Amino acid sequence: MPGRWPLHVRILAGLAGGVAAGILANCTAAGAPWLEWTTDHVTEPFGRLFLRLIFMVVLPLVFSALALGVAGLGDVRRLGRVGAKTFVYTIGATGLSVALGLTLVNVVRPGAGLSDATREALRAGTARAAPAAGGVTAGAPGAAPATGGATAPVGLEAVLAIVPDNPLRAAVNGDMLAVMFFSLMVGVGIALAPTSSTASLVAVLEGLYTVVMRIIDVAMGLAPYGVAALLFTLTARFGIEVLQQLAAYVAVVLGGLALHQFVTYSVIVRVLGKVSPGLFFRRIRSVMVTAFSTSSSNVTLPVALRTTEHDLGVPREIANFVLTLGSTANQNGTALFEGVTVLFLAQFYGVDLDLRAQLLVVLMSILAGVGTAGVPGGSLPLIVPVLVTVGIPAEGIGIIFGVDRLLDMCRTVLNVTGDIVAAVVVARSEGVLDVPVTLPESDGTA
Repeated sequence: MPGRWPLHVRILAGLAGGVAAGILANCTAAGAPWLEWTTDHVTEPFGRLFLRLIFMVVLPLVFSALALGVAGLGDVRRLGRVGAKTFVYTIGATGLSVALGLTLVNVVRPGAGLSDATREALRAGTARAAPAAGGVTAGAPGAAPATGGATAPVGLEAVLAIVPDNPLRAAVNGDMLAVMFFSLMVGVGIALAPTSSTASLVAVLEGLYTVVMRIIDVAMGLAPYGVAALLFTLTARFGIEVLQQLAAYVAVVLGGLALHQFVTYSVIVRVLGKVSPGLFFRRIRSVMVTAFSTSSSNVTLPVALRTTEHDLGVPREIANFVLTLGSTANQNGTALFEGVTVLFLAQFYGVDLDLRAQLLVVLMSILAGVGTAGVPGGSLPLIVPVLVTVGIPAEGIGIIFGVDRLLDMCRTVLNVTGDIVAAVVVARSEGVLDVPVTLPESDGTA
């Protein structure tokens, strides 16, 4: 029965059904009053209802996820040099992945092929749906000039705009970068304070995070129908033109993930880890297969820990620290995906993001990677604050829901591989990496 199918299968079925019905309606009844009434009063409102369920938990998710993610860095003080090296590597590798994604989007421009008439119709549709973001709005003090409001702050004023004088007001105004900064500072405070004094606060944050994730699970139960409604609305109004842009977006994301996986990581492993890339990728094949099939960094963690220690020679204490931290904080694939998605939707809606706005996307994608849950689909809600900060309609996230499962599987492979690369680099820098020449279960080649 369809109700027993896995969620991702039902979402794909919703995508296929919505697209097929929408194209058929567009080809046979474009402009018909009954079709316009159906999209305006049935499918579009239902799709927006599904998105509202996601939008309403963005603020508590950002606050709890980022605070808990940074609070988990408390062990850095005890591990000293290893913790500092892991932190520096994580920031550098994540920033590099986002920069690669943004470069590909700017070169290929997958969302730039829509006609002016289609883009104007899209803008009109999102203008009607503007309240759907539920308080997560564009045009906040930290927003990029793409929002079309007052001149954006520059220099020290831009730095000051990140630090909120009133976190509650920042949240109400939708200044998500300021909310992220406040969340990070709460996490830093927890990490630096005595554990006995912060245990109750951490428990509250963990409870809030758990509740938010359960709400998201409930919302995702509606995803097959929400995706079908959203894609039916788009294709019924605009035909196959939208699908061409979506296919180009998928190609760019997969291309960026492949380049970072097999080119960037190969260079890092060779130069910083002093390990043959061929040997490295042969040794972690089981980890990559597990990550691809489960779409979960958390589920893959036990396999990754064993492989990193026994097959790559990373000492247990380093592997445990780097991989456990990385399963939450070192999300290279997620950060690349978020950067590509934001710029694709900017091109899709005709929002011009200048250099400053794109640097803001890089920064927020790195920060969002710290708080991304290591579970399937955990990164989707955290794209919303990045979108609204740079003036892109939050409703655009609905366009990519139907294709996210494949992208999620692939970016999880990159996330997990990046954690293992980090462990190898840190162990080599400490002079304790001892890669076995052969493995008992291998064919003896190295």
